[in-house]
Amino acid sequence: MRAWQVERRKRTRHLIELGGLVVKARVVDLTGDDRAIILGALLWMADKLKSNQGEQARALWAAKGKGAFAVERATDAPTLSPETLQDRASRGLAPVNRRGVPTPIGTLSY
Repeated sequence: MRAWQVERRKRTRHLIELGGLVVKARVVDLTGDDRAIILGALLWMADKLKSNQGEQARALWAAKGKGAFAVERATDAPTLSPETLQDRASRGLAPVNRRGVPTPIGTLSY
């Protein structure tokens, strides 16, 4: 495999993982998958990080994220609750696995 192909695959994997975080945080569900809202929220977050409150925001958000990852590891459970999965199904949306990837109905295990 050529070097550019390896780099392209690394970049693709990284982008998929970042997208999974957006799903894991329920941002997609909470915004109705509205890309303008999601981008606006990310731009607001970037502005906050560049402001004089950036370090405080970074510390707060890092602690919150680390806590969510720790709970997920400790319980070996998805970040999304069964109620959330039920809500997704009632709206005709595919459930997601613990990594935030849509899965065919009936393949999730708890």
